[in-house]
Amino acid sequence: MDFDTILQGKYPAKQHAKRVADYVRSKVPGAHGVLYVEGRASKLLEDNDEAEPFRQRRPFFYLTGCPLADSYVVYDMDTDKTTLFIPPIDPESVIWSGLPLSAAEALQQFDIDDVKYTNEINATLAHIGAEKSNSTIFAIPSQVSEHVTFLEFDHKNFAVLKEAIEVSRVVKDEFELAMIAKANDISAAAHLAVAQHVKHAQNERELEAIFIAKSIAAGARNQAYHSIVAAGRAGSTLHYVHNNAPMAGKLNLLLDAGCEWDCYASDITRVFPINGKFTKESRAIYDIVLKMQLDCIAALKEGVLWDDVHLLAHKVAIDGLLALGILRGDKDEILASRTSVAFFPHGLGHYLGMDTHDTGGNPNYKDPDTMFHYLRVRGRLPAGSVITVEPGIYFCGFIIEPFLKDPKHAKYIDAEVLEKYWDVGGVRIEDNIVITKTGSENLTTAIKDPDEIEKLIAAS
Repeated sequence: MDFDTILQGKYPAKQHAKRVADYVRSKVPGAHGVLYVEGRASKLLEDNDEAEPFRQRRPFFYLTGCPLADSYVVYDMDTDKTTLFIPPIDPESVIWSGLPLSAAEALQQFDIDDVKYTNEINATLAHIGAEKSNSTIFAIPSQVSEHVTFLEFDHKNFAVLKEAIEVSRVVKDEFELAMIAKANDISAAAHLAVAQHVKHAQNERELEAIFIAKSIAAGARNQAYHSIVAAGRAGSTLHYVHNNAPMAGKLNLLLDAGCEWDCYASDITRVFPINGKFTKESRAIYDIVLKMQLDCIAALKEGVLWDDVHLLAHKVAIDGLLALGILRGDKDEILASRTSVAFFPHGLGHYLGMDTHDTGGNPNYKDPDTMFHYLRVRGRLPAGSVITVEPGIYFCGFIIEPFLKDPKHAKYIDAEVLEKYWDVGGVRIEDNIVITKTGSENLTTAIKDPDEIEKLIAAS
């Protein structure tokens, strides 16, 4: 994908607004009126005169492509007109922060029809509402400022807009895919930089710093999520957050990290042998996880049931762990007993977009089946959606020990063989995949071939 060429255009906000309006009409037949969405408000740090780190509201960005704080958007469903409201110039603020984006500049920069200042919002809404008979204003609950009024509208609907935007966001257009590809490209280079330094690092935090520095230097100032930089047994903690432990004496580094490009995320996981050479046990587990991932990616296409792909990952894991002797017994019985959940406790992946765990997955966290309990996406995958494929095998005592104490599961696990694998920690390999009508496209270029990884680290 030539993402840099695609990204020279404008973010397709009007296309998104039309898609959302069509969804609203599908739920509210005959609906007409306006969609109203607010951006994130700026907020000062407590006991400080600086603003908190800012993260734009995703529904607002989806309809505008605008990163500015304290802004609003109105989309007229009847005239297909988008009006963006941005903060007016505050002379006192200009002294400290410089001139903000002007209305003329915003109109040129974003895919919208008109730009006004936020002090005009109530007058504009009143005028639109008075002009339309039997009109409805659609807004998102708890995302309307107290000073904003909808008095002239006959109906107010706070039930459907959030759902409309979240469902619409699942299928990405070309521009959105280019944003995710750009984030992946930068993150892949940052993963490479970490691999080249892993042998020399004394502490996990050094590697986190390298990843963030590489991202910022490439223009991606924000991380899509808090990085997981886990050495040794810490790799078995699924969302390890400390990133500050010494590296000495540990086998592998699990790096789960991805930057964000203009509000769109990447989400990549790789595992590196710290000394440049996988141990026999680490390589065996790595090969199983890589096969899990490659087999699952090969099964992807429009309409595939994600539950089935997740089940496939468990079947490959069971075959691999049986071959190593960690599991024993009949593979069908092991699958039916859900014993493999001890080693692969999370879901195979999730939708990816403006949020790392993107909207529209319809998970069922009350599912009594432990194999599917944490699956973040349920149902069939549409073409144009982006999903992570991130199988893993983990050796976490907290998770596995209850299985060893339960006769239902213990008969399928060889505890003596298992002892050889605790120091492997966890192995997870994660790529970002676009679903197409006939298959898929992998947006992730970060190195994952184990032989190439070893050569890279050994030469560093």
